[in-house]
Amino acid sequence: MQLLGNRRCGLPLRPGYAQRQDYEYIRRGTRNLFIFVEPKAGQRHLPITRRRTKEDWAKAIRYLVDALYPQVPLIDLVYDNLNTHTVNTLIEIFGKAEADRIVARLVLHPTPLHAAWLNMAEIDLSALTGQCLDRRIPDEWSLALELIAWE
Repeated sequence: MQLLGNRRCGLPLRPGYAQRQDYEYIRRGTRNLFIFVEPKAGQRHLPITRRRTKEDWAKAIRYLVDALYPQVPLIDLVYDNLNTHTVNTLIEIFGKAEADRIVARLVLHPTPLHAAWLNMAEIDLSALTGQCLDRRIPDEWSLALELIAWE
């Protein structure tokens, strides 16, 4: 997600006219969104990270297990096939004992190769983009507020 601020203030709203903004913007970096979807409960969680590294993914999975579902014995995790989304990443980041503790709580289901469109999370991200993130968002705080409202 790109963080984009306005270089100039838009024109004030007037009856019968859509909001107007200048085409110039200020690029303020990017943020990564992980999405955890629980479709039957109608719940979504969207942690924000500054980057999309294997360490960020590992910490997001630990957050899923320890913070979002601490009382659930087994979590079905459907995940895409990015090269950093592996058990070995968990071992590398947390060590064998902690990785084994996390993995023991997960039932892993990778999506088929070249089939990200089958992933319910991808569908939710598409809806999120159309409903919430289809405009300039200037900073991480504003992004977080938009995501909380959408969740």
